Amino acid sequence: MGTLAFLGAKSPGRGPLSRGGPLSAVEPRGIQKLVRNVETGRFERTLSGLTAAGALVTAAEIYLEHDKASFGNPWMWAPVALGPLGAAAGIGGVFSARLAHTALPIASAAIVANGLQGTYLHLRGIAQRPGGFRELRYNVEMGPPLLAPLLVTLVGGMGILASILRREP
Repeated sequence: MGTLAFLGAKSPGRGPLSRGGPLSAVEPRGIQKLVRNVETGRFERTLSGLTAAGALVTAAEIYLEHDKASFGNPWMWAPVALGPLGAAAGIGGVFSARLAHTALPIASAAIVANGLQGTYLHLRGIAQRPGGFRELRYNVEMGPPLLAPLLVTLVGGMGILASILRREP
């Protein structure tokens, strides 16, 4: 069974977008190639690039949000600093298989750890607000965003996954 069997792909090269599939006449060749690479687990370069882009966008957003809070806790700088590091490792992973298997997983693991730490710190911030967990709905809405650090973890997870996958031809 192929990697994308849940989407109707029977085996690599036999999915709905593959040559001869029902959608092959209407989809551009680049999309067909992308789907074939995903079906066969060859997505390292693409996912490394997406990790780099995600790390930069996420770091910029985190900077803007943490700046609103005047960087009151020194740990607020950690995800801002890790963003460019993850982006550099992701770009390196696009151009070098060696960097995709060394620098990218190390930077991505640091990003995942920081995202989990951020989730804890945001949860602690919600607990320290007036009313704490007794006023959970209000404090989740008005306090630090509880789920936002998990988006950082997702970007790091993309980088780890990219380092495991095979390179596109």
